[in-house]
Amino acid sequence: MNISGNTIFIPGSTSGIGLALALALRARGNTVIIGGRRTELLERIAAEHPGIDTVRIDTTDAESIGSAAKEVLARHPDLNVLVTMSGIMRIEDWHQPESFLASAESVITTNVLGPIRLIAAFIEHLRARPDATIVTVSSGLAFTPLKITPSYNASKAAIHMLSESIRLQLADTNVKITELVPPSVRTSLLPGHEDNEHAVPLDEFVAEAVALLESQPDAKEIQVERVKFLRYGEARGDYDQVVETVNASDPHGK
Repeated sequence: MNISGNTIFIPGSTSGIGLALALALRARGNTVIIGGRRTELLERIAAEHPGIDTVRIDTTDAESIGSAAKEVLARHPDLNVLVTMSGIMRIEDWHQPESFLASAESVITTNVLGPIRLIAAFIEHLRARPDATIVTVSSGLAFTPLKITPSYNASKAAIHMLSESIRLQLADTNVKITELVPPSVRTSLLPGHEDNEHAVPLDEFVAEAVALLESQPDAKEIQVERVKFLRYGEARGDYDQVVETVNASDPHGK
């Protein structure tokens, strides 16, 4: 995707990477629509950042996605970029079903079904645009597991393979698939993670990611330097050491 001149919808972007990316893209000359569940938070963001549009959407709810898509397209018929940002991360213990099943179902609904439903809601519109992009959001944990978050790891691995697969299918259209692959970033994805010294500062990550989007408009994956340690462990032949390092440095580990 080109770094400017787009109309971009980013659901799940009222905080963390999503909000920071939305503001950075807005500053680069894009029209940006932020989506989230909390009306009061959306109103505050709109007031604090004039020019940012907002729409209420619950990406765990198929009807909400459908309604939000109609609202976005009615107000922004030139929409050409969808960023499937929304995601949750849960610490789980898989020794007994009562300690992980409900969490796993929630994670998969949000992190896998959510992006699938979003793409379904927008794909026909995007196919009609002369130049469109779907940005999926996986994780370095799609390639190297963190012991305490099995469902999250699995959901992001699914998003990676979904991205690879639909890129092949949509090669006969004007829709590009770009996968954003974050490392551990200082956000509230897990309690206390904003202060995790092993994670990349949020502003540093977003600045590097946007610079890569600008310099590599046709990139299949946006990989900041810090994620390559996780992304290429198997290819380098040091996968076991990478797994050990990631789990030893996790502040929530047991």
